[in-house]
Amino acid sequence: MMGQRILPLLAAASLVVAGCSTMSDAVDKINPFSSSGPKMTPLTPITTSIDVRDQWSASIGKAGDYTFTPAVVGSAVYVASRDGALSKLVDGRAQWSIKAEQPLSAGVGADSRLVVVGTAKGDVLAFSAEDGRPLWQGKVTSEVLAAPAVGSDGVVVKSGDNRVVLLDAGDGTRKWIYQRATPPLSLRSSAPPVFADKFVFVGFPGGKLVALAMQNGSPVWEGPIASPKGATELDRVADVVTVPVIDGRMICAVAFQGRIACFDMSQGGAQMWARDISSAAGLALDNRYLFVTDDRGAVHALDRNSGSSMWKQDKLLNRRVSGPAVQRGVVAVADGEGIVHFLSREDGGFVARQKIDGTPVRTPVQALGAGFLVQTSGGTVSAIEAR
Repeated sequence: MMGQRILPLLAAASLVVAGCSTMSDAVDKINPFSSSGPKMTPLTPITTSIDVRDQWSASIGKAGDYTFTPAVVGSAVYVASRDGALSKLVDGRAQWSIKAEQPLSAGVGADSRLVVVGTAKGDVLAFSAEDGRPLWQGKVTSEVLAAPAVGSDGVVVKSGDNRVVLLDAGDGTRKWIYQRATPPLSLRSSAPPVFADKFVFVGFPGGKLVALAMQNGSPVWEGPIASPKGATELDRVADVVTVPVIDGRMICAVAFQGRIACFDMSQGGAQMWARDISSAAGLALDNRYLFVTDDRGAVHALDRNSGSSMWKQDKLLNRRVSGPAVQRGVVAVADGEGIVHFLSREDGGFVARQKIDGTPVRTPVQALGAGFLVQTSGGTVSAIEAR
């Protein structure tokens, strides 16, 4: 039996394999970016029909083999990199910049008081949001790959072994821990937990979205996003590895080799609808549509109330397309060459394109003010306005 190994997968995940004797076959089947995987679809010229401009750009440092997600708190953007750099940016200007005493593997989680990052050794480091002063250091059971979630009740951290820990926001002491059995093969997720009301929602291997009580970490609801199926353990990988989206009473999540499902939180988590679309990239939601990037790089718009298809943009296949963000009638995604693609919200047609630094974007595009925020693996952080 071989020891546990980690393989790269998609934009923001990897495959944890225990006891697999055909490793190269596994890589080729599940990783579209292996040397023998499909080539990126070449880009074709488009007609630009909206104005796109850089609001600001900054450099934080490279991500290495990890995934770093900016944290947006009001007008402030907190960013981190593999070498331990951590900065607070306002309008692209650094309000403070520090260097953690060890390399980082995940970040950033933040609110108006705390900025929190994680390391591959399971350390959780908290700093003052005001001036970057070190405040405390906590510990979880394995490497931290997902940005911690910071809220009024504490700091929630999901570690690489799929345990979820609530740390005290004042001193980093452990308040509770939740764990569940994991299958022999699973995707390592860089998606952080999400707070909603008195619960924290977390996606898990096996296609489950779980609501944990903030008070004690007990599971109070479990939403089936996908059911593992197939003849081999590789076929049966069906994991929730992206951030669920929440709007009012509605929560939606998607699984790799699974489906999208939306639930009504006001009705005890009753399922509203489900669609067979696989994704490890992510979702976005507005008042009319749910947008998703599937595992081949196609971007879909679905009716948020029924899940019916509204449009599909399939001219970005195999380009390692990120999860989407939507603002002011424009949907933005980024790709493995550091290019941001702007699509019409109404029909999915290309309306603009903007290149950043040529390195992959591994995390979903984020909304920032009236524009979009992107961090590349090369360390460029860009705020882009599109109108």
